[in-house]
Formats: sequence, C-alpha cells, structure tokens
Amino acid sequence: MVTRVLFSGQLTFPAKPPRETPIAPLTPSRNVLSFSLRSSVDRFAMRIVKAASFTRTVAKVDEEAISRKKLAVFVSGGGSNFKKIHEGCLGGSVQGDLVLLVTNKKDCGGADYARSNGIPVLLFPKPKRESSDGLSPTELVDVLREYGVDFVLLAGYLKLIPAELVKAFPKRILNIHPALLPAFGGKGLYGMRVHKAVLASGARYSGPTIHFVDEEYDTGRILAQSAVRVIANDTPEELAKRVLDEEHKLYVEVVAAICEERIKWREDGVPLIQSKDNPDDYY
Repeated sequence: MVTRVLFSGQLTFPAKPPRETPIAPLTPSRNVLSFSLRSSVDRFAMRIVKAASFTRTVAKVDEEAISRKKLAVFVSGGGSNFKKIHEGCLGGSVQGDLVLLVTNKKDCGGADYARSNGIPVLLFPKPKRESSDGLSPTELVDVLREYGVDFVLLAGYLKLIPAELVKAFPKRILNIHPALLPAFGGKGLYGMRVHKAVLASGARYSGPTIHFVDEEYDTGRILAQSAVRVIANDTPEELAKRVLDEEHKLYVEVVAAICEERIKWREDGVPLIQSKDNPDDYY
C-alpha cells in the first residue's frame, strides 16, 4: 500500500483453519459508465465497468451473519496503507483482523508498526546471505493456512509473489498500484518511478488501482480505481502525495467490501463490487 520477527521453526498454529468462502458468479447484460465525483478541485473517482441487471433480487448484506475475515498484509516500507487498514479493523469499518505482517525487510517501518501492535512479523523471502532466516514459498503458504488467512493484501511489497502462493490463494490476493493500470505498470515501475513516468507521458490523470494478483507484475484483474487529476507543473512528489491520500481511502473501502463478501464475478471473469447501501448496484 508496519512480536518479534518469527521464522518457521518458532511458530505455533491453530489446529483447524477456517473454510474458504466461495464467490458466486454474476451474469452481465448491459454496459454502464459511471463517475463518482470526490472533489470539484483536484480529484475525482472514476469507475468504468460493465454492470449487470439480474433476474433475481440480491438480499442486503447481513454483517452479523458474516464472520470476520483474517488478513495478512505484505509490506516492504513504511506501510501507510497497512496502518490505515489496521485502523479500519480496529474502528469497525473493516470486518476483519490483521493476523500477520509479511515483509522482505525486517526492520522497515511497517514491521516496526506491526510489532508495536502485537501483530506477528514474518520474513519472506529468505535473505540470500542469511540462509537461516525467513521462509521458503512452501513454508509461507503453510504458515498462512495455519493462521487461517482468508485474504492476502499487498501494500507496497516490492517482491514478485511466488506461483505457489498465487495457486494456494486464487482470487484472494490483492495489490495496490499507484497508477491507473494497465498503464504505468510492470516490473521496475513502483514508487516514485511511477509518478515520474506519468508526468513524462503528459497524462492528465493518475490514481491508484487495486487488482487481483496473478503470477506477473500488475497484470491481474482490476477491481477498483480512483482517478487523481494531474496538475500543471506537478512534481513527482506532489503527485505522489495526492495519489497516496486516495490510496488510503480506496484500499480501506475495498478491504471492507471483501470482508463483507461483496465481491462478485461476472461470467467473463471481471470482478465487481456490490454496493453496501444498494445491493442491486455494482461498480
């Protein structure tokens, strides 16, 4: 988008992880273009989706009937999105609990925040020069399963997710990227590099994208986006700050939706978010 560092030999696990929750597919029928204005000055949220009308009525989400989801977050730096999601969990806007923090940098700000809040920290992948530390891909999958993790959230994690993890958690790994994918994504495009590329291109809008994770960089199905206006004479730092502010809002909203089981899949594989206030609306 962060109590000690735990390694595979030091962990104790619950006996029975919870069962996965299936996601029902939906059938599309027409195209809808929708814009959600967030600010009249410097930013607005944009949604372009193929929405659906359905033959059946969808009941409003019953939060009391849905169990709280267990979340694992992956970070490589300060973890500001991780912190916002954690605050949402504690404040009640997110019906989930952060049970693990995974990082490739055990002394990063996100790991420090996790330790200070009693969240176990795992090191992944194994450092090349410290063979005794960290977890292998198989060990990581085992740990996530033993902790009963429902969803994995990447929040500024700079390593490629291994195929073992993608296959073990299909449609349950999310990433946030600081540009409007599919533009300005891929290997090597992260952090300030993204914002420099946006400004150099002359693009008039940027903004965060939340997408499901596959075995490549930034190519998974897009779930949500929010557009941020690029201002004339912007610097990369100024643009980065406005995009990050929008990331903090969007990621918490999306995590709240997945915890409330409001992610639905069209038959063509496109994920949609069901409106909490009006269950017949999707975006």
